Amino acid sequence: MLTITVPATSANLGPGFDSIGIALDMQLTLQVVRPSDHWEIKHPFGDEVPTDERNLIIKTALGLEPTLQPQQLQMASKIPLARGLGSSSTAIVAGLVLANELSGNKRSLTDLLQVATQLEGHPDNVAPALLGGLVVATVVDQQVRAVKLPLPNLFASVYVPNEELLTSASREALPTELSYQQAIAGSSVANTLVAALASQDWAVALPLLERDQFHEQYRAKLVPALATVRQMAHELGLAGTYLSGAGPTVITLGDYGQLMALQQQLKQNPALTGQLHLLPVDATGVKVQKV
Repeated sequence: MLTITVPATSANLGPGFDSIGIALDMQLTLQVVRPSDHWEIKHPFGDEVPTDERNLIIKTALGLEPTLQPQQLQMASKIPLARGLGSSSTAIVAGLVLANELSGNKRSLTDLLQVATQLEGHPDNVAPALLGGLVVATVVDQQVRAVKLPLPNLFASVYVPNEELLTSASREALPTELSYQQAIAGSSVANTLVAALASQDWAVALPLLERDQFHEQYRAKLVPALATVRQMAHELGLAGTYLSGAGPTVITLGDYGQLMALQQQLKQNPALTGQLHLLPVDATGVKVQKV
C-alpha cells in the first residue's frame, strides 16, 4: 500500500508575505487502497468536497499524469479547510506526489515544487509542505528559488477560529498598491527577519514577526482574534504572534513552556471559541511509504 503524508503549513510569516512558510506537525494522509475502474476518494469533509475526479487531489494528479490508472483512495486529515493552514496546498502536494509515484516518473522535489507553485500561485505554502521546516522562496523568471533555513527550535501555539475565511475574501481586503516609502519599510523588516531566522536570533526574529507592512493591518478587521491573541501574549512577555496565511488562524511561535502558559490564558477568554493546538515544526515535509 502506498501512503503519502503531507504536513500543514503556515505561510506569510509576519512580513514574509507570499515568501516565508513553515511546516507544522499536523498531517494530511493519503492512502492508495487498490486499483479501480473509476477514481474515488473517501475523506472526512462531507458533501462539500468532491469524491471523484473533481477532488483537488485527484484533479492535480491527473493534471500531471492524465493517463493514470484510476484508484480507490482514502484520505484522512486534521488540517481544517479555509483556515490559513495550507489545506489546499497539502492537497496539491499530495496529488503531485501521488501522480509521481503511480506513474514511476521520479521527478525531483525541485521539479514538483515548480509545478506546485504554478498551481498554487506562490511558493510559501507548497515549499514547506514538500521540503519541511522553515523555507524562504520566491519566483524569478518563472523559476522557483527556495532556501530551507536551519530547523527552528520553536513550537507553534495555533489558534483556529471556528469560522472559515476564504483566501479570495482575504485577498480582496488588500490594497492594490503601497506607497514607495511603505514598501521600503516592509522590505527592510522582511530582510532583517530572514537574517534573524537564518541565524536563529529569536530575540530579533520574534518581534519582527509582528511588524508586517504588507497584509496584516488590512486583514485585521476580518480576524479580530489576531489582536486578542497578540495582546494576551504580550501580557505574558511573548512576541511572535502573526496571522497564518490568509487567516483566520493565529499563530504564536516560541518556547514550549511559555506557549503552554499562553494557551492556558487563551482558554479562559470567552471570546476565543475556536480550537487550540500546540505543534512542533515538521522537519521532513512530504513523506512516502510503501508497504
